[in-house]
Amino acid sequence: MALGSALLLINSHAMIYPEFDPVAVSIGPLPIRWYGLTYLAGFALAWWLGRVRARRPDAAVTPQQMDDLLFYAALGVILGGRIGYTLFYGFEGWLADPLRLLRVWEGGMSFHGGFIGVLVAVWWYGRRNGKGFFSLTDFVAPLVPLGLLAGRIGNFINGELWGAPGGVSWAMQVACEGRAVLCFDKLGLPPGTVLTPPLHPTQLYQALLEGLLLFVLLWLFSARPRPVMAVSGLFLLGYGVFRFAVEFLRMPDAHLGYLAFGWVTMGQLLSAPMILFGLLLLGLAYRSSRT
Repeated sequence: MALGSALLLINSHAMIYPEFDPVAVSIGPLPIRWYGLTYLAGFALAWWLGRVRARRPDAAVTPQQMDDLLFYAALGVILGGRIGYTLFYGFEGWLADPLRLLRVWEGGMSFHGGFIGVLVAVWWYGRRNGKGFFSLTDFVAPLVPLGLLAGRIGNFINGELWGAPGGVSWAMQVACEGRAVLCFDKLGLPPGTVLTPPLHPTQLYQALLEGLLLFVLLWLFSARPRPVMAVSGLFLLGYGVFRFAVEFLRMPDAHLGYLAFGWVTMGQLLSAPMILFGLLLLGLAYRSSRT
């Protein structure tokens, strides 16, 4: 089996994944984890840039209202991300351990669940404050990639969401100790294997594409007044395309595998509608602006 043979090869010139301590600092019995800190950093940066953008006369919210909007959005991200992960990727694990839903610091956040949570939170905020839904999503959209960037860095520090074996010079070998699911369930390595073959660091790919690049595109695009729904449409299209592409290099969850055709992953299944809705919103936005 060609794939099995490839998995057994250990490239002595490959980079070795640096094992990070997931705990940044402990305050007495309370551990402060890097994963949580990356999310806090993402929220803080989004809050600061949101207040900067809110000073524009055409902004959907004022700088003071940005504080409340961030609170609503943060609740949507955390609740939606955990619930979405449970429904899409870890339902059986949650049935065995219901409290797992609360252990956010261990990882296991679904972007698509968090995205739905943010939409619900924005709708709720708009309803309570008399704001239009799409005017708010257009305002929020350029800020979301900052959270994605922070979250994917958190995934890298946690040593999770690795890609498939790859021959690129920046691929990383990962220690198998404590990673039975990665080494033995996903990769099918023999017992006693110390290191994986070089793997694509897809967490970093996503941090660069869905995080940094998408933020730059949306921030520049929204720097000028755009038709309502246009910024939201570009976000959906950009994220959907980037996520769909990176999924070709990611390994699916061992308990899910490929969903169809030997290559379709859950991430692609959830991202395809985003691409379609993004194109639809962009079309509607510019069609209405011409009438």
